[in-house]
Amino acid sequence: MNIIKENIDELNGVIKVSIAKADYEATVKATLNDHRKKANVPGFRPGKVPASLIKKMYGKHVLVDEVNKLLSNELTKYLIDEKLNILGEPLPNEEQQKVIDWDKDEDFEFVFDIAVAPEVKVSLDKRNKLPFYTINVDDDLVNRQIDAYANRFGENNEVEVVAEKSTVRGNIEQLNVENPIKAEDTLIAVDLIADESIRGQFVGASVETTITFDIRKAFPNAQELAHMLKIEKPEAEKIEGECSFTIKKINEFITAEVNEELFKKVYGDDSITTLEEFKNKIREGLSSSLNSSSDYRFLIDTRDTLVEKFKFELPTAFLKRWLKVTNKDLTEEQIESDFENFAKDLKWQLIKNTIVTENEIKVAEEEIKEMAKAAALSQFQQYGIFNIPEEYIENYSNQLLQKEEDRHRLFQRKEEEKVLACIREKVTIENKEVDQEEFNKLFKKE
Repeated sequence: MNIIKENIDELNGVIKVSIAKADYEATVKATLNDHRKKANVPGFRPGKVPASLIKKMYGKHVLVDEVNKLLSNELTKYLIDEKLNILGEPLPNEEQQKVIDWDKDEDFEFVFDIAVAPEVKVSLDKRNKLPFYTINVDDDLVNRQIDAYANRFGENNEVEVVAEKSTVRGNIEQLNVENPIKAEDTLIAVDLIADESIRGQFVGASVETTITFDIRKAFPNAQELAHMLKIEKPEAEKIEGECSFTIKKINEFITAEVNEELFKKVYGDDSITTLEEFKNKIREGLSSSLNSSSDYRFLIDTRDTLVEKFKFELPTAFLKRWLKVTNKDLTEEQIESDFENFAKDLKWQLIKNTIVTENEIKVAEEEIKEMAKAAALSQFQQYGIFNIPEEYIENYSNQLLQKEEDRHRLFQRKEEEKVLACIREKVTIENKEVDQEEFNKLFKKE
């Protein structure tokens, strides 16, 4: 076994792996002997099949398998031992790699292209300035959240008179046509009626009132009309003229009253008893949520600033080829159009790696567990569940940690948090307070 590396330039190289017969012969022989012990071949007792027949049956497959395993293991070991920080994975060299004849060759040479990560130098001090946007939780934002809770826990009540926001159920029938369409228990949302004068006919009406109106003026969208009448769109497109609608039931959505009952529904306990406490609790929750948004904005601004500041080259040709090889569904056009974003993310990752190494940043197991618990709690709260027993959080977080992909994602998030905290200590942070609208505009500029 012999492995050599040839440098093409600072970012690209070639690795040649030579495998001689002596490197794999014993392993191949042992594997074939194992096949011989287990082979069930008609005309031969178990374990007595001639070695020549076993070799004819399995020899090539075993050779390919064992050589590839040996190649993979030794190449990985070489990259680790030589501390080569490569990008992507080694790719077969398209020019130097000779065609292998597995029937005749006994010695093999494999040639791979590799891309080496560039040396990244990161120097940060107080002369570097980065913005941090704090979103002001004003009364308007709090009141909008109260309205959202009141709507979430509101309910439809049956009423006697149609209002502008009512929904009505009844029987509808086309007029003055042969084979009229008739539908019972049809639901109409009054505020969705397109024509203002027809809406006016409904508002103030009561049960058993029959209203006559032009159906296409009321519902010009054929798809909506088809959904309402429970028919196909092509059939709905043919409907026109007047129809009658007899009201059988009137419902009006009533928002929940902002009182202790709503406070308990939102937060799951009796700890909040006044409107002021409710507003303060909402303000606290919004601040926490918006802090996450502020942190995300800081991440974007930091990434963009540092990628622009600390310039270095990437092995572009290799990376585009690697993306194509590892993502069969991507076209060359897609790779070209998306490569700038890919390159920016990769440069940011290399900058982060440098900061992690130079500042000896570590992520402890306990920190990953806390991240999992926070993720579990957030998941419950997204569904409006706030008062969650600790054992539920513990069980859900343990499920997350059992999945290697989720565990790795949590590790990366925590590491990135620490990197950003390290950056904030080194640079000058320009704190900027903005309202929600101003904050949202920051993303529209990109």
